[in-house]
Amino acid sequence: MKVVDDFQEYQIIGMNNGMKTEIWHDVILKRPDPQIIWEDTEPDVKIDAIYHRSNKGGGSWDIKNKSLNSSWQIHYHDLTFNLKLMGFKHTGLFPEQAYNWNLIMQKIKQANRPIKVLNLFAYTGAASIAALKAGAEVVHVDSSKGMVEWAKENVKSSHLEDKPIRFLVDDVVKFVKKEIRRGHQYDIILMDPPSFGRGANKEVWSIEKDLFNLVSLCQEIFSEDGILFLINSYTTGLSKTVLENILIKTINKKIPGYISSDELGIKMANSNLILPCGIYARWEKEK
Repeated sequence: MKVVDDFQEYQIIGMNNGMKTEIWHDVILKRPDPQIIWEDTEPDVKIDAIYHRSNKGGGSWDIKNKSLNSSWQIHYHDLTFNLKLMGFKHTGLFPEQAYNWNLIMQKIKQANRPIKVLNLFAYTGAASIAALKAGAEVVHVDSSKGMVEWAKENVKSSHLEDKPIRFLVDDVVKFVKKEIRRGHQYDIILMDPPSFGRGANKEVWSIEKDLFNLVSLCQEIFSEDGILFLINSYTTGLSKTVLENILIKTINKKIPGYISSDELGIKMANSNLILPCGIYARWEKEK
């Protein structure tokens, strides 16, 4: 497991009976997490907001601190992200992905040449910001206009608005097909596909039915000089070996390279416990 341990403004300080207590800069939240199936003592802290699940699906935030701002910022080294309490328990950032942000920046800097990055299902843009910071040209694609606007806020907050990034609200499969027709190529392709979703024009996405096809299409826009192809997943029950197999059957057929996969996790503060937070698989160019 790859464990993030250098996120100074984010900490898990409690994990008990399906709930995690976290510090996001100076905001303390309590949220459900299905991986936490054990019991432990609760941290003695003042909670700013708790997310309660509904028996009918979804849930809502219970704001305990009435002076809590509707948005606030958190920093990871010299990257800045804007956080908000979202309807489905999220904040707009997944701190465990810092492992991948570091990898992306390292690959771009080591290339010593111009690098073009395509970020699909790009959400609020953390990976896009990491790539921009390292000096790459970035195309950021998400089907949600709200998420793309949020990503623009994050780029501005990180003082990268003068860097080369294009934001597109589009269905990712349709976008990749258009890029194939245009003959565009990318040196790094990143994707964080949801289990289920809808595109900009109500296109239906299912990771089990559609991921292999999407990665197959991406072969055609992945440069012969490509250096990284990364797939993240939070889909319950989907093995990291499945993601490896997809890369073996697609990208590695075009350009033989090195394929690896692992879990991502975050260590609880002052504890030996680690919370698993998703999986990834990646293709890298052989050194």
